[in-house]
Amino acid sequence: MTVEVRHYTSATLSEVREHILDVHVEVRHHDFGLTGPFYHRDRFDERLTSYAARPGWTAVLGWENDEPVGFCFGVTLGADSRWWSSMTEPLQVAFTHETGERTVALNEIVVRKPWRGRGIAWQLHEAWLAQRPEERVTLLVNPKAGEGRVQARYEAWGYRKVGDQQPFPDSPVFAAMVRPVKPA
Repeated sequence: MTVEVRHYTSATLSEVREHILDVHVEVRHHDFGLTGPFYHRDRFDERLTSYAARPGWTAVLGWENDEPVGFCFGVTLGADSRWWSSMTEPLQVAFTHETGERTVALNEIVVRKPWRGRGIAWQLHEAWLAQRPEERVTLLVNPKAGEGRVQARYEAWGYRKVGDQQPFPDSPVFAAMVRPVKPA
């Protein structure tokens, strides 16, 4: 199954902000029961605002009959990025050195329950990456999500775990994963 995919930038975020927030609440709170402070709508909106304020932020939303079915978004890691600074075990400097063009972080990918299991997440992921100029993409995943199935899905998409990190004091410890933007 495919859905209509539309691309957005920080300049057009206002067109879809409420859709992104609503889908986040539906999926994270209602479907997955993630209700701690880190997952509250206002905290998520703060993170969305912060990400979208950085150079290189883009998003895609999937639509079916003008109804949002899911989204993903991310941002280029700047030369001053602290992305790798919260690793539980430091990585080699050559790996973590950012130039502002090397790595894009996939901050969020979410699909609503009625559209899961149909390849929509993959479609959104690949549509988003198709527009990215960076050489590699990184993401954080809670290794407990879906009893490990979410991380396994990313591994099937070509990601490999490079370590663990906890970016916020009230966030889970995430598995940090990386893959080339354009697989060989």
